[in-house]
Amino acid sequence: MGRNTRPWLTAAVLAHLAVSIVHGTAHANAHVPLSTAANLFVFIVILAGPVVGLALTWRAERIGSWTIAITMAASLVFGLVNHFVLASPDHVAHVALQWRPLFTTTAVLLAITEALGHEFDADVIRRHAEGFGRERFGDEMEALVRSASRQGSNA
Repeated sequence: MGRNTRPWLTAAVLAHLAVSIVHGTAHANAHVPLSTAANLFVFIVILAGPVVGLALTWRAERIGSWTIAITMAASLVFGLVNHFVLASPDHVAHVALQWRPLFTTTAVLLAITEALGHEFDADVIRRHAEGFGRERFGDEMEALVRSASRQGSNA
């Protein structure tokens, strides 16, 4: 992982975890129910997934990066759909008035941290893919591809 990316990715994952905990507090205090399946998704994918992925990046960077990217993307979709699209007790407009500001703020912050975490990690994955091409086919193939793309853009 690039030296410039790891601190940002770590910050995004840890910020996501902190915001998730505060959001969970708002959920509990506002008495917003989640199904068993939704609870399992929250604990496994949203809370544990990015942290496990971050830990994996130290020993198995590609696996850890993919774990973070997938769990952050899944978390983003889950949160957007449940907090802003579906009419349910989990929708920001349906939460108890007293808890609505905290619930809504943390729902938005979750979406931001999930999008950032996914983007930082997608950058790592793209660099791995580029490196894979060089490892497998050598710099000559990369030069050939660049040459072909330049010729195609000049046509």
